[in-house]
Amino acid sequence: MKKLARQSWFQWITKYWFLFPVGGFLLLTAGVFFCYGERSYIGVHDNMDLFLAQFQMLKNTDSFWKHGVDVPFLGGVSRDNLPSEFSLYSLLFMIFPTYTAYVLGLLCKILLGMVSFCLLAKELFSEKYMTYRPIVCMTGFAYGVIWFFPAFGFAFASIPLCVWILVKLYRGRGKYWYGWYGALFFYPLASYFSYHGMFLLGYLALAVLGLACRTAFARRPGGPRSHAGTGPDGKADGQTGPSVQWKPVLRLLGAVFVLAFGYVACEYRLFGQMLFSDEVTIRSSIVNASLSVPEIVKEIGQVFCEGIFHADGVHGKVALPVCAAYFVVNNGYHIWKKQWRRLYRDPFNLLMAFILFNCVVYGLYDFEPLRSLVERLVPPLQGWQFNRTIFFNPFLWYGAFLLVLIRLYDAGVWQMWLANGIVCLAALAVILTPTRYNDLYHTCYNRAYEYYHGTEVDEFSYGQFYAEALFEEMKEDIGYQGEWAAAYGLHPAVLEYNGIATLDGYLGFYSQQYKEDFRKIIAPALNRVEETRIYYDDWGARAYLYSGTDLSIVSATKTVYATDHNIYMDPAAFRALGGKYIFSRIRLANAAEVDLELSGEYTAADGSMTIYVYTCKQ
Repeated sequence: MKKLARQSWFQWITKYWFLFPVGGFLLLTAGVFFCYGERSYIGVHDNMDLFLAQFQMLKNTDSFWKHGVDVPFLGGVSRDNLPSEFSLYSLLFMIFPTYTAYVLGLLCKILLGMVSFCLLAKELFSEKYMTYRPIVCMTGFAYGVIWFFPAFGFAFASIPLCVWILVKLYRGRGKYWYGWYGALFFYPLASYFSYHGMFLLGYLALAVLGLACRTAFARRPGGPRSHAGTGPDGKADGQTGPSVQWKPVLRLLGAVFVLAFGYVACEYRLFGQMLFSDEVTIRSSIVNASLSVPEIVKEIGQVFCEGIFHADGVHGKVALPVCAAYFVVNNGYHIWKKQWRRLYRDPFNLLMAFILFNCVVYGLYDFEPLRSLVERLVPPLQGWQFNRTIFFNPFLWYGAFLLVLIRLYDAGVWQMWLANGIVCLAALAVILTPTRYNDLYHTCYNRAYEYYHGTEVDEFSYGQFYAEALFEEMKEDIGYQGEWAAAYGLHPAVLEYNGIATLDGYLGFYSQQYKEDFRKIIAPALNRVEETRIYYDDWGARAYLYSGTDLSIVSATKTVYATDHNIYMDPAAFRALGGKYIFSRIRLANAAEVDLELSGEYTAADGSMTIYVYTCKQ
C-alpha cells in the first residue's frame, strides 16, 4: 500500500513538476518584497517618478471616481488626464496601500500572463495539449514574468487572453458562443488603449479584411475550395454553403465593434479628452527624432534582437537563437523540397514576419516624411507613437519559441525533458537578467551588497525615495496648507506622493499653454544649456526646474551630483503661477538673488536625504 502511495505521489510530481518552479518563484517574489517592505528597490524611471505618485495623489485627494476636478500637480491638471478607475490595475491602488498594490500588481501580472498563454495554447493545440502542458506552462510563465513597464504590465500580459477570446469567437462553437462577446467587452479592464488597444483593433480589422478577401476569392469559379465554417485547426463545424462561409468573418467584424465599445466604456476619460476637448496640448509641439535611412535600418535590427526597455522580453538569450536556427533549417528544407507555398503559409514564418513588421514600423516612426504624412492624414494622431507595435513582440517571440519546441518534439528531434530544460533556461534568463524593471533582481542584489559590504548602495530604496516621515516633518514645521511648490534636485513625484501641490511634474498630455507659462520660470536655465532647451521645447513632458549648468541634477541616488549650487529661475514667473515653496536637495548659493529665503534644513533619520525648504518672497 505504501509502495502504491509512493508511486502515486511520484507520478503526480512527474506530471505536475512545473508547478514547483512557478509556485516557488511566486513565493520567493512575495517573500522578498513583503519581508523587505519599503526597503525594496523599485524601478524609478516612468514608474516611481510617474504612475505610483499619481495613484498616491489620487488617493490623497480622493479623486479616483471624481469628475470635473483637477489634481494638484502641473498647476492643476484635469483628473481625466490620469489613469481610468475602470482598470484592474487601478483597482489595486484604490484598495491597498500604494506599495502593497504595486507588489500585488507584479504577482498578478505573472499569473495573468501565464494563465492567458496557457488558455490560448490549449485552444490551439487542444488534441495534444496534455502532452505539451509542461512546456506550455513554463513558456507562459517565462512570458508572464517578463519585467514589463509596470503600470501597463496587465496590458502586456493579457495579450494572449484577447487572442484566445477572438479565436473562440472565430470558431463560434457551442450553443452560447456569442457569450464571448461579453468577455471581449470587459477585456479592456486589463488592457490600455494607447499602448495596445488601438493596435489590437487595427490588427483585428486587417484580419477581418484578409479573411473577407479570402472568402470572396474562394467563392469565385475556379477558386480554391474552402470551408469557412472551419477554424484555424482546419476542422469543419459540420456546416457548408455560401452563407456559412461568411459567418466567421462576420463574427470577427462584430468583435471589432464590441472591443472598441469596451475600450470607450473603460477609458471614457481618455476618449473624452481626445475627442471632445478643444484644449491644445503639448502633443502639438512635440518634435520627434528624424533619423537617416542607415540609422533606421540599424534601429530595426537592434529592436529585433533586443527589444526596448519598456517591453524587454530577454528573448535574445534563448528564444531568438532557437527560433533563428529553426528558421534557417525549416525554410532551407522547404526550399530543398521545392515546397514554395509552405514558405508563406507556415504559421512560424508568419509569426516571424509579424515580429519583423513591428520592428520595421518602430524604425519608420523615426522617418520624418512618413510620420508627417500620418499626422496630416489623421490630425488627432499628432504626437501619437504608432511605433508601439513593438510592444507586441514579446508575446510573438515566446509564441514562436513555443511552436518550435512543440514541432521539434513532435518530429522526434528531442525528448520532452530536453524541451523542458530549454524553456526553463528561457525563464531563468528572464528572471536573472537585470533589466530596468527587474525589481526582484535589484532588491536581492542591493540587499546582498549591503549584507556583505556593511553599507548600503547609493541608490534609493522605495521608502528612502519617497521619504514620507521626512516630508511629514517638513509640512508640519512650515505649516503647509496646500500652497504650490516645486522640486529642485529631486523628482516632483516625491512631493506629489507626499501631498504637496506642485507647479512642476511629469505627464505626457497636458496644456500647451501651461507648458509655455512654466517655461518662463525655467527660461534662465534653458538659455544656458542648449541640450536642456531642446529637451524641454521639443518634448516637455518633464516640466522640471532644470540646472543651468548640468544636463541633469535629478536622480534616484543618495549622492547629489551637481557642479553648480546656483539655481537659475525667474522668481516673478514662479510667483505668477502661485508658487511659494521650493524643496531642494541642494543648498542654494544664490537664494537671495532669486528672492528665496531658507525656511529650514531637514535630514531623514537614516541620513539618506537632506532637503532644504525655501520660501519665495512675495
